[in-house]
Amino acid sequence: MDVSPIEQGASAPAFELPGVDGEEHALDEFDAPAFVVVFTCNHCPVAQAYEDRLIALQADYDDADVVAINPNETENYPDDSFEKMVERAEEKGFNFPYLRDESQDVAAAYGAECTPHAFVFDEDRILVYQGAIDDDRDGGNVSEQYVRGAIDAILNGEDFEHETVSPMGCSIKWRESAAA
Repeated sequence: MDVSPIEQGASAPAFELPGVDGEEHALDEFDAPAFVVVFTCNHCPVAQAYEDRLIALQADYDDADVVAINPNETENYPDDSFEKMVERAEEKGFNFPYLRDESQDVAAAYGAECTPHAFVFDEDRILVYQGAIDDDRDGGNVSEQYVRGAIDAILNGEDFEHETVSPMGCSIKWRESAAA
């Protein structure tokens, strides 16, 4: 499926998705001044490499809400099934909602390209940054933390003047019907 990420200054597309906690989660329930949506999954090694960094991100910021969304089709990627998502969240101790986008409508609305792909919004849910989480897919030599920089700018009332850095990871696994 050919998608393009929403552009800086766009409003966060609304969503209501089931979480691994058994609850439905919607955009309007998150009220922190900074809001981070990360499209991710279970099967991608790059997404897996970012899991601990996402846990740390949520732990480090009281004034930011992090939400992870898995949009992948599961016929060819059974590790991304809802049941496996529940297992993964429990195993890793996710401290943020992990949501299932079975229809893939939310991923398409945001223009998610790969896992992980981050979108950072301000208090008015206006996009400040989208792209890579940081500059090291493996996590051993991170020198630039784009998502943290965007959150810090939002919380300090500053503009985040950073160009989009292409996200790196596995492509979103679209269903054939979504590609039509």
